[in-house]
Amino acid sequence: MSRVMSRRRWLHLAGGTLASLGIAGRLYAAPQSGPRFLLVFLRGGYDATNTLIPYSSDFYYEARPTIAIPRPDPSTDTGAVALDADWALAPALRESIGALYQQRQVAFVPFTGTPDLSRSHFETQDSIELGQPLEGPRDYRSGFLARLHSALTSEGPAGSAAISFTDALPVALQGPDHIPNISLRNVGKPPFDDRQMRIISGMYTGHPLEPAVASGLELRREVAQTMQTLSDEMRSSGRDALSIKGFELEAERIARLMRDEYRIGFVDIGGWDTHVNEGAAQGALATNLTGLGGGLAVLAQSLGAEWKNTVVVVVSEFGRTFRENGNRGTDHGHGTVYWILGGSVSGGRIVGEQRALARGTLFQDRDYPVLNDYRAVLGGLFRSLWSLTPAQSAQIFPQIPPIDLQLV
Repeated sequence: MSRVMSRRRWLHLAGGTLASLGIAGRLYAAPQSGPRFLLVFLRGGYDATNTLIPYSSDFYYEARPTIAIPRPDPSTDTGAVALDADWALAPALRESIGALYQQRQVAFVPFTGTPDLSRSHFETQDSIELGQPLEGPRDYRSGFLARLHSALTSEGPAGSAAISFTDALPVALQGPDHIPNISLRNVGKPPFDDRQMRIISGMYTGHPLEPAVASGLELRREVAQTMQTLSDEMRSSGRDALSIKGFELEAERIARLMRDEYRIGFVDIGGWDTHVNEGAAQGALATNLTGLGGGLAVLAQSLGAEWKNTVVVVVSEFGRTFRENGNRGTDHGHGTVYWILGGSVSGGRIVGEQRALARGTLFQDRDYPVLNDYRAVLGGLFRSLWSLTPAQSAQIFPQIPPIDLQLV
């Protein structure tokens, strides 16, 4: 008993768990080609209304007297980028997402979200990541990406390797399978030095978990080496490879691992809670969008030929109020806009159920309504990507039939 307790205590103090060591991360080899899916979670509730701008709505400009983004104007770069007769893109995304949209590699799904009405960051984030019915008990050990992984693994492990690019395993990947999480914050720095690895390996000598622990330690070492190699490459090209604050830097590393090793990925980005001084064409939100868009463009480029096999979905726990508040910001809302990106995505479109935005069409006179349940949208993507059976779809998102938006 004392040996087991000391082993557990060491792993805790070293900042690791069996899952975070990557156990089962190398029990099979992923094929060179096949569908890839990356979920990008914007934590904080990003302002979709100043990202995909409903510029045909006069009420938008009435409701946002200081933070509305000007209507499209070819003579200036401060106006929105027209996508169709109703919708435009924030100018901060012109060169990144706008370019991919013109290549028909991006689609937007407005009026999307969860029926959860708590407007609480943590509760709604959990609700999204669980993907379970709101009525009845919730199982916090069963996230929807974990269920997707299990459904694919049950038909054979090849092509279903999953990873989270986060400090801790997110709710979305909580489940019975051992899924690794790799923090990119300390890129190039192994989680354990050689002495610590020898101690951990020695603790499990002769233990049934010895092969799994050895595999997990080797995975972490290899990832650290890969990331350091990439840092060296970036340094030689003149970029500040030692900084990992920007999503653009993380995106290239994520692309390398998704291209070579993994088929299901998760990453989250914070800083989207814009209650005060949100800005319009320029400002706090625009700065965040510039970094996000640039990172996604880098991801697409870095995936190379495998970009055609990849689907990236950008989500947030909820949208924000349609009207600006007294602090030139926006408060917690309801419906939002999802982004669907990929080399083979049938993009260049605004898809899903929609309605004109006016005072009388807002939800509770304040928010975007949810007309497209996110579980149905994602369920449809998963079914198309992996040719899932009805039973598998029901396993991933119980009680919500998938909808086919013909995106892949």
